[in-house]
Amino acid sequence: MPVALSKQERQGLKARAHPLNPVVMVGKEGVTDAVLAQTAEQVRAHELIKVKLLQTCPTDKHEAASQLSEGADAALVQVIGKTVVLYKPRPPEEKKKSGPAKAK
Repeated sequence: MPVALSKQERQGLKARAHPLNPVVMVGKEGVTDAVLAQTAEQVRAHELIKVKLLQTCPTDKHEAASQLSEGADAALVQVIGKTVVLYKPRPPEEKKKSGPAKAK
């Protein structure tokens, strides 16, 4: 089940997402299993991502956003134009592994 976001969390994530470039593109085939797999992989790696719906995407942007968030098990932060912003926090054990090494 995707994470529920408060209004303040959503606003903070929108600000963090603003300078990001899209890492997944949805084209003429729409939201396919391959697109969902790529979206899930990217959101797991980056926590916060943008997905670009190209002009050739046959799916309505809000329907596509819903499919992407459900398929990636991520929270839908925002749909702005043809860009979807998704967020899924890393589990605490992964944050510890990927965190910076402490100097002694």
